[in-house]
Amino acid sequence: QVQLVESGGGLVQAGGSLRLSCAASGRTFKHYAMGWFRQAPGKEREFAAAISWSGGTTHYADSVKGRFTISRDNAKNTVYLQMNSLKPEDTAVYYCAAASVGYYYIGVEFDYWGQGTQVTVSS
Repeated sequence: QVQLVESGGGLVQAGGSLRLSCAASGRTFKHYAMGWFRQAPGKEREFAAAISWSGGTTHYADSVKGRFTISRDNAKNTVYLQMNSLKPEDTAVYYCAAASVGYYYIGVEFDYWGQGTQVTVSS
């Protein structure tokens, strides 16, 4: 069982930066691939970024590539999402998720989800 708690969301002006954190419970965190997803009002949840269990492989949605960076610290059971050059269209609730398979591929099932943290980007 893995419990995930996101933090770091808030209100920021366009062009600004935020760093989201996702703290995980459980000694098996280091075995999980981790992902960040987001859901804007009235839209479906969408993939933003993912990182393999070792941190050696990362994946990004085209919409965030070059602006967002996902990283992890297995010693601290934490995954991060550094968001730079934020745009109003990045406004959403951001969720972190854990996949027991250990690595990301399109269609992979994420087994555990956090409650989300709100990110609002003003124009």
